[in-house]
Amino acid sequence: MKLLILLALVACAAACGPLQRYKVKGQWSQAFGGGADRDSFGQSLWTTIFNRAPDARSFFTRVHGDDIHSSDFTAHVQRVLGGLDMSISLLDDEPTLNAELAHLKTQHDARGIPAAGFTMFKRATMIEVQKELGACFDSYAWDKCFQTIIDGITG
Repeated sequence: MKLLILLALVACAAACGPLQRYKVKGQWSQAFGGGADRDSFGQSLWTTIFNRAPDARSFFTRVHGDDIHSSDFTAHVQRVLGGLDMSISLLDDEPTLNAELAHLKTQHDARGIPAAGFTMFKRATMIEVQKELGACFDSYAWDKCFQTIIDGITG
C-alpha cells in the first residue's frame, strides 16, 4: 500500500498538473503579449533556434527561413506561435487539447519534422519566456507542460 501511495505521488510530481497548467497559461500570456510584442517575441525565438541549430533553416525553405524578416517567414512564425498559443490555452481542457495536438501532429508528420526539432523549439521558447519574465519564470511547470504538448504532437 505504501508503495502505491509513493508511486502515485511520484506520478503527480512528474506531470503537468492543474497548478502547473494554470501557471504556464498565465506566464505565456504575460510573455507573449499582443500586437508588435508578438512579432518581436517571434523574431527573438527564431533567432535563438537558428543560432543553436543552423541546419533547422532547411525545414523552412518554403517560407524563406533564410530571411527571418521576410513577410513569408514572419507570417509562418505567427502561425506557429498561434498554434502554440492555442495549445497552451487548452492545457486545462484535455479533450480539446488532444484534438488540437492530433491536428498539429498530422501537419508536422507530413513535413517530416524530427522529434529533436520539437525539443529545440521547447528549449528556445523557454529561453525567450524566461527573458520576458525573469525570476518569476517557473522552469519546472514549463518543462512538464511543454512536454505534454510535444508528446501530443510527436506521440
